[in-house]
Amino acid sequence: MTDLQPGVLTTISPLVRRILAPNPSVMTGPGTNTYLVGVDQVAVIDPGPDTPEHLDDIAKAGDGRIRWILVTHTHPDHSPGAAGLRERLSADVSVLGFDERDGFSPDRDIRDGWVLEAGEFRLKALHTPGHASNHLCYLLEDEHLLFSGDHIMSGSTVVIGPPDGDMGAYLSSLRRLESMDIQTIAPGHGAIITDPMAKVEEYVTHRLAREETVAAALAAAGRATVDELVPAVYQDVSAALHPIARRSLWAHLRKLEDDGRAISDERDDLDAGVWEPTPGPVGA
Repeated sequence: MTDLQPGVLTTISPLVRRILAPNPSVMTGPGTNTYLVGVDQVAVIDPGPDTPEHLDDIAKAGDGRIRWILVTHTHPDHSPGAAGLRERLSADVSVLGFDERDGFSPDRDIRDGWVLEAGEFRLKALHTPGHASNHLCYLLEDEHLLFSGDHIMSGSTVVIGPPDGDMGAYLSSLRRLESMDIQTIAPGHGAIITDPMAKVEEYVTHRLAREETVAAALAAAGRATVDELVPAVYQDVSAALHPIARRSLWAHLRKLEDDGRAISDERDDLDAGVWEPTPGPVGA
């Protein structure tokens, strides 16, 4: 993945280029992918963190043609750069996203089905809650290419962190993609995905399997906190990553409760909530 280097402008397709932000970490992988869509008029998707050199690189690549700044969601590795990028641009630029949150303030709130018609390309917004309740993917209909943000990533699964993250909504959002004509996924982190339906199936299968592992561990414990369940559920994950995995475990437990398979004295408290299986086929 030599092209996944910060500041390197990479051509993805006739209409799409990518610049990687210099924010690698356990959570972001190589860093946040910023995409420039279009030739004569350009839309930027996910300006990333408010890092001056990254925003300078985006503005330079746009060459005075950036007209729109779109974000997939308002997590700190995706949206904070929007304000700083607009300050660097001389043209009238619109900042667009699902809603105002986490310091992000769009000029216009956009919802599922909203379309950006730009002459040479057409971007359609898809509301895909789960990782975040305000998460949007953008479908470049001209190339059947999906900008997936953190809905689908390359090289790892996605952390679902309640209360804003929701596992049931996430699975529904994944399944929504199964019936769509998507030929390529441009993720918020990692390399381009060229077999999108296989990746969607992989994600759904992984989540359902993890759900059953959670249910079985809870049934074996009888009564447990999230932290007591983590070692049993995530035996395949390094202990160093357990502080991150515990949030997705919490999300799985909340889904089990929504499905009538578990109960808790305090589902909204990650640290203090105690969980029990309900009578019946939990862990079967």
